Amino acid sequence: MYVCLCHAITDTQIREAVSQGDTSLKQVRQRLGVGDQCGKCSRMAMVVIQQQLELEPNYYEVA
Repeated sequence: MYVCLCHAITDTQIREAVSQGDTSLKQVRQRLGVGDQCGKCSRMAMVVIQQQLELEPNYYEVA
């Protein structure tokens, strides 16, 4: 599903960014550019990020 139409970013790309270590919208924005134009996708991007973090905890936070 497309989350960011301005940059054609999908939920799969956002999930992959979280899998690679991004844990916030700011980090995903820096990697993919999501939410840096019109900003309408930011809320949905945050939901996708949170869902992925619940499925795949960031073990680097513990270390």
